[in-house]
Amino acid sequence: MSNYNITDDSATVDRLSEQRDDIYDWCVERFRYHMANDNINEALALADEFFEWMDPDNMENEETAFYNEDDLLNLFFSLPETNG
Repeated sequence: MSNYNITDDSATVDRLSEQRDDIYDWCVERFRYHMANDNINEALALADEFFEWMDPDNMENEETAFYNEDDLLNLFFSLPETNG
């Protein structure tokens, strides 16, 4: 099933872009905080999880998958049950 229902609604696109920017800013700030405090394992865990976003050469090319939880639940409950 690959019907992704991609939107070009500018308000939604702008809101999601702003959320992604906020996550990026938080992640970079926390990474720097951990590095400055010699919390190397915590910094590396962030770098491992958010590598594509933290890499300045690739951050604009990394796709962000978004789903609406209500839409996902509605889809789940609309699917027929299968045994096996």
